[in-house]
Amino acid sequence: MNDFPRWKHTLVALVAVLGVLFAVPSLYQKQPAVQVLANKSGIVDEALKERALQALQQRKIEFQEVEIKDDRLLALFGNTDSQLAAASALRTDLGDNYTVALNLASTVPQWMRMIGANSMPLGLDLQGGVHFLMQVDQKSVLQGQEQRYVDDIRSLLRDKEIRNAKVDRGAQGIVVQASNTADRDKIAAAIGSELIDLNVTDGPSIGDSPTLIAKVKPERIKQIADNTIKQNVSTLRNRINSLGVAEPLIVQQGDSRIVVELPGLQDTAEAKRLLGATATLEYRAVDESVNVAEAVRTGSVPPDSRIYYFKDGRPAVLKKKVIVTGDELVDASSAADPQSGEPAVSVALNSAGARKMLDFTSQNVGKGMAVVLVERIPEVRIVDGKEVRSAKIEENIISLATIRGVFSNKFQTTGLESMKTASDLALMLRSGSLAAPVDIVEERVIGSTLGADNIRKGVTAVIVGLLLVVGFVAVYYKIFGLIADLALMMNLVLLVAILSIFQATLTLPGIAGIVLTLGMAIDANVLICERIREEQRNGMTPFAAIRGGYEKAWATILDANVTHLIAAFGLMTFGSGPIRGFAITLTIGILTSMFTSVTGTHSLVALIFGRAAKLKALPV
Repeated sequence: MNDFPRWKHTLVALVAVLGVLFAVPSLYQKQPAVQVLANKSGIVDEALKERALQALQQRKIEFQEVEIKDDRLLALFGNTDSQLAAASALRTDLGDNYTVALNLASTVPQWMRMIGANSMPLGLDLQGGVHFLMQVDQKSVLQGQEQRYVDDIRSLLRDKEIRNAKVDRGAQGIVVQASNTADRDKIAAAIGSELIDLNVTDGPSIGDSPTLIAKVKPERIKQIADNTIKQNVSTLRNRINSLGVAEPLIVQQGDSRIVVELPGLQDTAEAKRLLGATATLEYRAVDESVNVAEAVRTGSVPPDSRIYYFKDGRPAVLKKKVIVTGDELVDASSAADPQSGEPAVSVALNSAGARKMLDFTSQNVGKGMAVVLVERIPEVRIVDGKEVRSAKIEENIISLATIRGVFSNKFQTTGLESMKTASDLALMLRSGSLAAPVDIVEERVIGSTLGADNIRKGVTAVIVGLLLVVGFVAVYYKIFGLIADLALMMNLVLLVAILSIFQATLTLPGIAGIVLTLGMAIDANVLICERIREEQRNGMTPFAAIRGGYEKAWATILDANVTHLIAAFGLMTFGSGPIRGFAITLTIGILTSMFTSVTGTHSLVALIFGRAAKLKALPV
């Protein structure tokens, strides 16, 4: 037995120490917490901390700590009752300038977190939280795309100098009304060569005017739908990150739905507001032919204009036609204006938006242009005892300035309240604008109490399964059985450690995978022990029996685990949600069991029996 290499002993010891170090953080339970984020003009500073402390102390709410961390205020509590009371108090006292949300804070010591030893994230079924099923409004995306094609066709007709043609959206697509047959043919040829995503057919005549019907090609519609939902998934993920939720799940389901799971978050109202809100910019021309005061007093404005307002209530009359929208924006960043020092957002447009902006500014130097912020904010009301969902559209002018020169793809938006407002707006425009509105069609809240009950049941299942296996093996295989039991427990430690290192989310199906892994892991040691018994019966010396048992059992162990791995990889590849969670823990468990059951036990056997020179029989 002295032929077992020392470096393998060292490897086993090192793996065991690291496994324990990275598995221990998962024993620390998360603590109820309330986090406060600045919203619009709010600022997270020491003054906010004092206000929060005052709100908690006045209501005699027990708390453990209030600290400012990563641009957010975090209050820690000993129980969920205090957490809920504190959240209600802070919402009331801090007002609309701050977002107050329930969450769970890590209690792992700082020195462990510094070396990357964090607790294993728990899924929604174990930790509690919020589950949303969201429907993407693909119809509005198609309508918006058709409207853009309407504008493109109008620009194309101007470029081709085709006069007296009308372009508008209709029930069957985009309707182009020409003045005569020759113009109709020219328009059809121009659209076919320039706008290749449209199918053009002859339509019914309107009076003496021939028409064309332009429809978006099916493959282009599918591409738009796919891009829309992918962009929405990315946008929602960025928004959830701002809430500080650990390990959120945001995945596409089918062609038009998105599943959002927020473990640890119990505040559904705030989650709905954050997930459903959309914001974009619209650049509009100022209608300088109208007296604003008179228009507000009489309500009379030209048919192609309407009255808009600043947030402070100041009115302005703007053209209904949008010059450029946020859909054509490719980047936005906040910075102080180098000349005035005022907060500003630097905007970059794509080629289509740049062409439109260049055309407009070339013809309107010296005239006014306004920037309108359009926000769609979902609302939930209770009507006759039923929950009714709707959306409120807020349109506010955030900037109105005179065009001083010609520009196209890059320019600045000024007139913002503060640098925080500019930063928030830039962030929302850069990665926070939903490609299409989303509506919540299903909502579930899993309380932390239910999650704790699931954890207790899951841990109980693991312990009972482990004890039964350990007891049977110890009785049946004696000392070798005890060695196998140590390897089995180390396998559990390594499995938890690896899940923690990669921050894999543990769910109830994952616990099922762990229990199954423990049952399967002992198979290798059963094969080894039986092979050692057989070698002894064949007259081999104890040392030769141990060596032969490990060498001859290895091929069978490898074959069995490879087939298990193939099945686990299949579940991981084609499964989703709970099935994938089960497959991940099963895969990791199989890999760790191959190490602990063979190399780990071999090392222990070598340490125990390696110096017993006069050993005549093995207790197996």
